[in-house]
Amino acid sequence: MARQTGIIKLKGTIGGITFYKTSDGDLAREKGGVDASRIANDPAFQRTRENGSEFGRAGKGGKIVRNAIRILLQNAKDKRVVSRLTTDLLKVVKTDTTNDRGLRTIQDGNMSLLQGFEFNINGKLGATLFAPVVNAFDRVTGDATVSIAPFAPTVRVAAPAGTTHFKVVTGATEVDFAGETSTFENDETAILPYDSAMTAAIDLTATVTANSTLPVIQVLGIEFYQEVNGAMYPLKNGSYNALSAVKVDTV
Repeated sequence: MARQTGIIKLKGTIGGITFYKTSDGDLAREKGGVDASRIANDPAFQRTRENGSEFGRAGKGGKIVRNAIRILLQNAKDKRVVSRLTTDLLKVVKTDTTNDRGLRTIQDGNMSLLQGFEFNINGKLGATLFAPVVNAFDRVTGDATVSIAPFAPTVRVAAPAGTTHFKVVTGATEVDFAGETSTFENDETAILPYDSAMTAAIDLTATVTANSTLPVIQVLGIEFYQEVNGAMYPLKNGSYNALSAVKVDTV
């Protein structure tokens, strides 16, 4: 892989060299690789087909999760969240001890590996919110709860420059990877001033199906705002907002 320099950037294939644009800039690489039909049929590529099948399953699972929490994710994500989530879910797939290689699934793997996943690598929750948080999930009732004792925002929240207000958000999604469906509910505080005054106690609840037999992912995040002439604007279009998978509960 080579990086294109100069004023004129090329796209397409010339003389066996493919020119293309990515989030990392304009790149170029030599065209090559094994014929697709050979990969699909040659016994020598059995391991490749198995790897591809499981990678595809992880990618599809990541899309299901992202779609489930889209309401919150649209305000707190980085440009590589898709690939990062796929990578972590592939690790989950590889922990499946029930199915054969190539047939392993997310739901039969160790989904607790997803706990702590940061949806915005530029604004990690653990480096943003320093107030003690108690979160829990009651599978019988379906209630995913978050409790935060009163705190002084300027002491307990590492906000980006320009912040005048913030809010805490949470959500819970019940994910059916096999059926490719999900349910989701979220809760949030009001938009609170970012100052040294103590907040009230924060208690949030997001409820999914009671007595569910599906995995449940609970997320927690914080969003930043700047007040201008009485109107609230997402700070830097949400690029510093944090959102993390704080609990993954399986049956």
